[in-house]
Amino acid sequence: MKPYLLVDGLTKSYGDRVLFDTISFGVNEGDKIGIVAKNGTGKSTLLRLLADKEAPDSGSITFRSGLRVGFLDQTPVFDPSLSLMDNLLPAIDPNDHEEWSHEDRVRQMLSQLGIDDLSLSVAKLSGGQAKRVAIARLLLSNPDLLILDEPTNHLDIRTVEWLENYLTRQRVTLLMVTHDRYFLDRVCNRIIEIDMRQVFAYDGNFDLYLRRRAERIEALAGEQAKLRNTLRKEQEWMRRQPQARAGKARYRINAFYDLKERASVRYDDKTIDPNEVKSSYIGSKIFEAEGISKRFGDKVILDGFTYTFARYEKLGIVGENGVGKSTFIKMLQGLVPQDSGEWNVGETVRFGYYSQEGLSLPPGKRVIDAITDITEDVVVNGTTHYTPMQFLTRFLFTPADQQKYISTLSGGEMRRLNLAAVLIRQPNFLILDEPTNDLDIMTLGILEEYLREFKGCVIVISHDRFFLDSIVDHLFVMEGNGVIKDFPGNYTDYREYIKEKAAEARAEAPAQEPAQPRQTKERPKKLSWKERKEFEALEGEIETLNAERTALEALFNSGESIPDIADKARRYEEVKTLVDEKEMRWLELSELA
Repeated sequence: MKPYLLVDGLTKSYGDRVLFDTISFGVNEGDKIGIVAKNGTGKSTLLRLLADKEAPDSGSITFRSGLRVGFLDQTPVFDPSLSLMDNLLPAIDPNDHEEWSHEDRVRQMLSQLGIDDLSLSVAKLSGGQAKRVAIARLLLSNPDLLILDEPTNHLDIRTVEWLENYLTRQRVTLLMVTHDRYFLDRVCNRIIEIDMRQVFAYDGNFDLYLRRRAERIEALAGEQAKLRNTLRKEQEWMRRQPQARAGKARYRINAFYDLKERASVRYDDKTIDPNEVKSSYIGSKIFEAEGISKRFGDKVILDGFTYTFARYEKLGIVGENGVGKSTFIKMLQGLVPQDSGEWNVGETVRFGYYSQEGLSLPPGKRVIDAITDITEDVVVNGTTHYTPMQFLTRFLFTPADQQKYISTLSGGEMRRLNLAAVLIRQPNFLILDEPTNDLDIMTLGILEEYLREFKGCVIVISHDRFFLDSIVDHLFVMEGNGVIKDFPGNYTDYREYIKEKAAEARAEAPAQEPAQPRQTKERPKKLSWKERKEFEALEGEIETLNAERTALEALFNSGESIPDIADKARRYEEVKTLVDEKEMRWLELSELA
């Protein structure tokens, strides 16, 4: 393994707030590392230090000589005076893809990321478009080390899965921050957690990290119990001592205060108790949609949509960017008028809307004042009362954080404040538009637990597949042109269904071939030289992978002892994914061949 990067004794603080203190770790060639931590503990700051966008207080960051490093910032910047093509052409490594023109390479990369219109103005790109263009620019530069800050934010699920597959297939080295747990689980082979101003490294994917982290927390909690027991004894000794302190007594007193600080550390991540923050009563009649239609010019959002929402229903909405997902949920709340049709809303329905834009909370106010303006008495379960300060503490806002001005909050802190402001009103019908953006993984787990126990209706738009799988019982798949398909199941169920349909189509293809002769000679220009070489290689690759999968299955079923079972199991999942991807790619190319 070639060492790519060495971080030694790195410290960073802002004023009296220390993010990390003398941390050290290394990155080797082939490492695919995910960085996880609570919001505000320095994930993005660490990446910016590594990308030389900020300077550390102390410590060193050493890259291998000649290493090419590519950085994907959360807020990409482009030259508005240049065209989309001219913004990307300088990124291309001239030594790569010599059989293609650079313009063709740009077009191909953008097309894979879902951008086919090269006339787009870079100054007017949406958040999702800007992220996709920034990813294209980064990948075209072919760096040795990728540093990615929230690469999946603002991307639709199709693009997230394309990027996930790309990073899984490619022999790249990367270091990234993302809240997408499926992305972490399928791409990464190491996890680095920032906690208590230190870093903890775990070999393996995200699922393995969760298990090992739980073991670490359990061990620390046991150590805490011992420390507190010792602390009680030391407190008794302190109370018995006279005021004059000297020699060994002074040393023991100093040790007491150190012990007190260590014993005060908490390892419990829970903040929102789903059994406490509940919804208000919701009646049997929720609401109905009857013949709803909506269009903007030639773009059809809904076309005669009719549906009756059920009590306690948990619905996920998926579809590519631009099909009208956000417009749909704004319409059902009356925020955007329909062209025709009618919504019939039940009398007991109380909406709670968590939007991408957030609530209009006054930036000049402190966090505590903004929540107090909503209510000074938070009542849960009809009996338990919280003050706004107590309620905010459950959303990871310490008393000091509550005194911050809203204008100074980070993206993740603002998201948590918006969530608190929505839930404090005790809605019984939650509508969540991309709620996972900027939330850390710990907060996401808490939110998921809350939503699973929520006694009301939930509609959620999200590109976070793990989040959807945890929450929803069915999906609205918005396919564009007003078409909405109701799928009974979560997102993983839906992806399996799509794969099965694709497999059926491949199985039927040979029977249809005699009646529909191949068009290779009539359309050779549609398959580029590189695609033709890829197509020729795919059949052998698929055969090799299937043989490897068969061998692994035989090994698992043999009953023999397998020392490296975790590695074998991980490889088995990789092989299955690769077979699916390559078969899908073979099918795509065969249509052009």
